[in-house]
Amino acid sequence: MKKTKILVVEDEILIADNICKTLKNLGYETLEPAINYTEAMLTIKKEQPDFAILDINLSGKKTGIHIAQQIRSLYNFPFVFLTANSDLATLNLAKEVLPNGYLIKPFSKEELFTSIEIALHNFSKEKTKDNQEEIEHKNALFIKDKGNYTKIIFDDILYLKSAHVYTEIFKTNKQKLVIRGSLNDILSKLNKNFVRIHRSFIINVKHLEQITSSTVKIKDVLLPVGKKYNKDLVNTINLL
Repeated sequence: MKKTKILVVEDEILIADNICKTLKNLGYETLEPAINYTEAMLTIKKEQPDFAILDINLSGKKTGIHIAQQIRSLYNFPFVFLTANSDLATLNLAKEVLPNGYLIKPFSKEELFTSIEIALHNFSKEKTKDNQEEIEHKNALFIKDKGNYTKIIFDDILYLKSAHVYTEIFKTNKQKLVIRGSLNDILSKLNKNFVRIHRSFIINVKHLEQITSSTVKIKDVLLPVGKKYNKDLVNTINLL
């Protein structure tokens, strides 16, 4: 059975090493610990961990909460927060990014194991539920909305925008739908007319009116084009 790959983000090296050692003893695979936001995001992009333990209070301007926001919007895997502060203000900030658990320092080996396993189990159940609520069709997507299934015709979609753990879908009739899930999750369910142009945007190229090196125009709406996505956009247009 494949071992769960875990990233520890902790700016106190000794603590990070001790956590990794404990995780290995518990049977998990550990990555090289990250000590700040930049290191964490590079490791996540390169190694694609299955789980993360994030210290909330990191050195530097960006905290573990900033990392959690990126995980929710771009990668969608479970994580727990690690902190020595259990005050209400910190807890409220943490709750906004919907962590899968919360560990208070100091914690025991048993508490660490339990937090990880419960988080993984709940995440798996939630993902299965989400998959059951989204029925794919050749030219449309059915998404559960307030107990009912809403049919979204692909041709009626102008573009999609990331909103942390949610995705906003902008339609040709000026209607906006908000669904739970990352852009990566939604993109895998769309057809070849959809292409990612930015970490926060996916467009339907059938409605593309204008393209420059840094923007696209979709029905009079200007959207940014990220440098690393420009080539994919051009290739998609050329194949249509």
